[in-house]
Amino acid sequence: MLAWYNIPMKAYPVKSTPLSGTDFHEIRRQAFGLYDEIKRKSKRRPYVRSAFFEKEKIFLEIYWQHLYDQRNWHDRMRRLRYYPCALELIQHSRFEPTSKENPNKRSEILHRFMGITKNQDVFYVQVKEDKNTSQKFLISIFPHK
Repeated sequence: MLAWYNIPMKAYPVKSTPLSGTDFHEIRRQAFGLYDEIKRKSKRRPYVRSAFFEKEKIFLEIYWQHLYDQRNWHDRMRRLRYYPCALELIQHSRFEPTSKENPNKRSEILHRFMGITKNQDVFYVQVKEDKNTSQKFLISIFPHK
């Protein structure tokens, strides 16, 4: 079993497939289409509800800011491919994530979920929880190596 900081995790098997495409703009168009569908359903900030956090909202807008902070286009594309898988994992997984306090900001907890696609590709989804407001934000999606 793969682990973050040597803590065993269970991988949630997702039914969604990673986005396919040859360049970043093609994959971004598909992923942003999914984001737009979610955005249309909410009046304020786009969110999905999490099964693990007892149907609490996980806000999505910070992920896009974090993605565009990446300088490497190939890395952006690699991370964005797993967007539909990550949304499914957040919405349906009840597996316990590994959680730790953010070393850079003590008022935050970082939760890392692990998922696995049909093709046995392992990926991680990181959710940030603000201790003061208990709001949760999707901050990162990335494949295992």
